[in-house]
Amino acid sequence: MTDKNIKEEIEKLRDKIRRHAHLYYVLDKPEIPDAQYDQIFRELQELEKEYPNLVIPDSPTQRVGGEPLKSFKTVTHKTSLLSLDNAFSKQELIDFDRRVKEGLGQEKIEYVGELKIDGLAVTLTYKNGKFVEGSTRGDGVHGEDITQNLRTINTIPLVLNEPIDLEVRGEVYLPYDAFVKINAEREEAGDPKFANPRNAAAGSLRQLDPKVTATRPLDIFIYYGIVPQSKITTHSEVLEYLKDLGFKVNPNIRLCNGIAAVEKYVKDWEEKRENLQYEIDGIVIKVNRLQDQKALGNTSRAPRWAIAFKYPPMQAETTVEDITVQVGRTGAITPVAHLKPTHLAGVVVKRATLHNEDQIKRLDIRVGDQVKIQRAGEVIPEVVEVVKGKRKGDEKVFHMPKRCPVCNGEIERLPGEAVSRCINASCPAQVKERIRHFATREAMDIEHVGPAIVEQLVDKGVISDVADLYSINKETLVTLERLAEKSAQNIIDAIQASKERPFERVLYALGIRHVGRHIATILAQYYPAIEKVMNTSEDDLSKINAIGPKIAASITHFFKQKGNHHLIEKLNAAGVTLKSKESSGPKPLQGKQFVFTGGLKNYSRPDAEELVRGLGGNASSSVSKKTDYVVAGEDPGSKYDKAKKLGVTILTEEEFTKLIKQK
Repeated sequence: MTDKNIKEEIEKLRDKIRRHAHLYYVLDKPEIPDAQYDQIFRELQELEKEYPNLVIPDSPTQRVGGEPLKSFKTVTHKTSLLSLDNAFSKQELIDFDRRVKEGLGQEKIEYVGELKIDGLAVTLTYKNGKFVEGSTRGDGVHGEDITQNLRTINTIPLVLNEPIDLEVRGEVYLPYDAFVKINAEREEAGDPKFANPRNAAAGSLRQLDPKVTATRPLDIFIYYGIVPQSKITTHSEVLEYLKDLGFKVNPNIRLCNGIAAVEKYVKDWEEKRENLQYEIDGIVIKVNRLQDQKALGNTSRAPRWAIAFKYPPMQAETTVEDITVQVGRTGAITPVAHLKPTHLAGVVVKRATLHNEDQIKRLDIRVGDQVKIQRAGEVIPEVVEVVKGKRKGDEKVFHMPKRCPVCNGEIERLPGEAVSRCINASCPAQVKERIRHFATREAMDIEHVGPAIVEQLVDKGVISDVADLYSINKETLVTLERLAEKSAQNIIDAIQASKERPFERVLYALGIRHVGRHIATILAQYYPAIEKVMNTSEDDLSKINAIGPKIAASITHFFKQKGNHHLIEKLNAAGVTLKSKESSGPKPLQGKQFVFTGGLKNYSRPDAEELVRGLGGNASSSVSKKTDYVVAGEDPGSKYDKAKKLGVTILTEEEFTKLIKQK
């Protein structure tokens, strides 16, 4: 192919991806399966990798995030982002309507009603149809340049359907499902949970490393645009035009003829807002005609042609009957208020999170207090206020425990963190989740040891930590529910096989906070035996680029605990691999590039890739001219087709097995 043909092919792929991404993310009407979209995307990645001079900033491949920033630059907005005046009652809406009528000298006013998304307001700037800058609202005059982070949001078009200069404004938010998932992942990683979706969205957009933002499924609704079209005369037409350009506009907008229709719209959504997959805190009402907006103008802080009706928070008042703490799977100690049962947002609430020790002190909450509670992000009940005027004097001050209430182990709170933790890995409150993690495919890959088996083994007292797995016998297993003799033997075989897992997998399986697979691999490279990891200092660990002080502190704290020392001794006695295997002689697959596709009968994908790496080769997820071998299992798919097209050597699973045995 000539350079011209390659450039044309790349542009075709980009256009395809933009179209299908818009159908999927914005219109929710995908035309092709995810696998086909992924294949097109990978083809573009491979071509851009081979021809880096053809990579452009607005290519779909550039959404993954650039290099970390040291700080955010300040942006001066071309036009100020004004606030909105608020209305809290029907009468205040009527007063707003009266002021509009008086200001325009008209009796009939058409309004546009929009859901007020509770997220983070941003401005997006386009030059010749290409996204060039994005910023936060800030103080309305100055904001922060978060262009790199905004580029990671799939619903923000990097190229518009028309090559125009344009500025639009929108609200970035995090859907509820994503919020719950992120908080579960943060809890598992030992990080403090976000209080609500808005905080999560704001925290995600203000990451100095855009690659972190790219992992968060943020979304956006565009609600305003300064458009160049002279034929557009109303705000509703602006929104339609923005949709045509490729922006995501909220589908629940309603044209309202008069204030009575506005009141109905407000009432309808107060009842339906619980069913949305994102948070709203009210309704925005705007005069529809742009000429009328211009005639009404603005005050120094807000437009006279718009108002925000704010819904009251869904709150309830009740009594704190007790305060206890619960121990999470990563050892996080979370205080919980036990409440006199009360109805809130359609459910009966009996407990509410108090988050951490600092929150208790801030609220000055005591057992016996009258408190106001609300659903944080309509998901997690929380105490938001103590009604101190109703105190009787016999309320009891709560103190965080000094020892873990479950295992009596040491509780620590690291500098700069809000969460206190039990750091005993053998704590019963943590043991089930630690064992489940230990047995996962990415860790020790102990097949057949799933959550139900772990639950029974711990509840029956058969095991109390991960090392006890290696002392289980078949006779004990057959006493468990729904476990026949053959299944019991399969479990025993899987447990025994896991002893041979590489050292880096063992480090990851231990469940040290902040130590994922990547960090575990780096640790094993620097410290090829468990004793070396245990005896290294926090300062030495911090000198490793990928680790840094936070992870270093977590590692050293883990290995300082006597319970964890005992755990390592038990694993060692059981014959688990606790050091890296020494390489002997030359690596026979040195420099060879492998790609695996389709289902393999005798290997899991991670195991096959580890075999290749152990022999000096590399394993990749995509096929290119640099690929030496593609190993094709059952139903190999598009990678197989591309390998044939490029003339790459294709191996069956049997041929792959022969190859590595010969080596």
